Amino acid sequence: MKSMKKIIALIFLCSLSFASLFAQGKPDARKEWLNHNYKRAIEICEDELKANPRGINSYVVLCWALVDNKQYAEGEQRATVARRIWPDDVRLIEILGEAKYYLDKNAEALELFQLYVARTRESSATRLGRVYFLTGEIYIRQAKYEHADIALSMAVRLEPNMTNWWLRLGYAREMAKDYRNAIDAYDKALKQNPSLADAASGKSRCQSHL
Repeated sequence: MKSMKKIIALIFLCSLSFASLFAQGKPDARKEWLNHNYKRAIEICEDELKANPRGINSYVVLCWALVDNKQYAEGEQRATVARRIWPDDVRLIEILGEAKYYLDKNAEALELFQLYVARTRESSATRLGRVYFLTGEIYIRQAKYEHADIALSMAVRLEPNMTNWWLRLGYAREMAKDYRNAIDAYDKALKQNPSLADAASGKSRCQSHL
């Protein structure tokens, strides 16, 4: 009886070991994406979607990796397909907006970014700062500099350590002829990176108007 119990216990432990080895060996697309191994993340997601064509997380990570790998047209196409299945998933809304932004489809991107902002909360939206930044960039493209100021101000409020965002906020304010506040934004950028030539020249231009 004791030997039987030992055998059962041994089988159980072996099962746990095999399960642990299997889990460790399973490729992790999100981990690869976070490590900037975008091509590998794409490969893993494609394999996952072959096994489960309705895998929402596989679609999301796939689209993130495609856009970060600058495969914007493919990212747009795959995110569009995914949204036919999950039209309300905010992650897909955001990444489709990014793909369209990089494809210069400004009106469509702006509509998606506005939808993302409306459907998320600051506490749970990890890409909200990025969305406000890209929204500001669209308004700069459209020469709507006061709109850009509002969007970029929100971006740096959410993520104050993004040097380039302060730089672009300074530029938007400078173009809107709000020179004092432009200098403040350029100073924030220079505080983070004192050798940032664009911020230094922008500040100098603004000072010449005062």
